Amino acid sequence: MRCREALEETMAPFGVGMRLAIAVGLVALLVGAGGVDMELKSQSFQAGEMIPPKYTCDGQDISPPLHWSDPPAETISFALISNDPDAPVGTWVHWVMWNIPGSARVLDENLPKTASLPNGTKQGTTDFRRIGYGGPCPPSGIHRYFFKLYALDMALELPASTTKKDLEKAMQGHILAQTELMGTYRRR
Repeated sequence: MRCREALEETMAPFGVGMRLAIAVGLVALLVGAGGVDMELKSQSFQAGEMIPPKYTCDGQDISPPLHWSDPPAETISFALISNDPDAPVGTWVHWVMWNIPGSARVLDENLPKTASLPNGTKQGTTDFRRIGYGGPCPPSGIHRYFFKLYALDMALELPASTTKKDLEKAMQGHILAQTELMGTYRRR
């Protein structure tokens, strides 16, 4: 109830017409974002659970299978960034991808660590200073690993040397929706 009272107090100086316009704008923003329904999952681990060692430096260090649903109809391509915000040196980037076809709903397990995939998907440079997926390998403790998927209104022309920062800059103004899946890992 406190939230509602705070909202009413905040909106009090505005007339009824302005309140309605603000409400319509917020609804349009939420609907336009399209991210309300898009969901990213993996058949290998559930949100918030441990990532199997197979996908880490303790195992085969291969990319996990991912799948998603309900992107906006206007989606031309997808981008994916995976990182570890708990790394001692700051956020550590594990995977950078873009130009995943707008018709795609799956990233298969064990994708090649190459700049280009057969379907046109591009992979950039991670903080491991190489192209393609680099699995969890925390020095100590339990770390969180975020897989962030972005639905974009265009394909991006970027070189294989593209980093997370470069991709985020190129995506500005083109994100239709986004979703994420978080898994954790602690070394054996």
